[in-house]
Amino acid sequence: MQISSPHQAHVPAAPIVVSVQGESPARAREAAHHLGLQFGNHRDPDGLLLVVGEASAWLELHGVRVAVQFDSAAMQHRRKGRHNEMLGRAVGLKADRKPLIWDATGGLGRDAFVLADLGSEVTLCERVPVLAWLLEQAVQAAAVSGVDQVREAAERMVVRAGDSKMLRAPAETVIYLDPMFPERKKAAAVKKESAMLQRLVDQADDSEALWQWAWDQPVERIVVKRPLRAPILGNIRPAHTLKGKSVRFDVFTRRS
Repeated sequence: MQISSPHQAHVPAAPIVVSVQGESPARAREAAHHLGLQFGNHRDPDGLLLVVGEASAWLELHGVRVAVQFDSAAMQHRRKGRHNEMLGRAVGLKADRKPLIWDATGGLGRDAFVLADLGSEVTLCERVPVLAWLLEQAVQAAAVSGVDQVREAAERMVVRAGDSKMLRAPAETVIYLDPMFPERKKAAAVKKESAMLQRLVDQADDSEALWQWAWDQPVERIVVKRPLRAPILGNIRPAHTLKGKSVRFDVFTRRS
């Protein structure tokens, strides 16, 4: 998921890294050094924080937390509907076909984990360094999870820090784009999460540029996740569309 503003660019917020109270600050200091961020000895209640503990990490703003955790209760609940996942159908996943996925807008990795759990190998590209770091930490944690299926999914996930538009997707992959940006009718918790992630973005809405990059790649299938009533990206009509209650998947196919 890539959160961006539909209006104008803004200066991204640089989180202050703090350690979890009562835990060793060693991992937090290491994260601050790796990401080139300031390490704080106390919490700033008005600022964006990257809270890092000995075995956990999350973003926090005004008491709201956003974590990437693939064996969380929420993700376990989502796994129960794995055979009915509209996302899997959109990327062309079948019992005898597990396509390679290039997730160009990694975000919090939730859709990528679903696809990996369904059997696909997934490369997650994320241009925001803090989010890329959280994704990598989450994959590492999932690799030693007590849940067999979570460990197996983690083995099929690879994180790449960087802007997909500066990279080339392999021809054998399905490109997945989720250039989502805030909607007025979202639930309060989702709005808070979106507002926090939006603070990390360094440019205005680049969804059209992402689409053009994707179409320039030598792939046969591109899947774009959109709010249900949002306009189609680009000037090419999708081959077909799968619609849910609040989002849809526009599927573009072509022969190489």
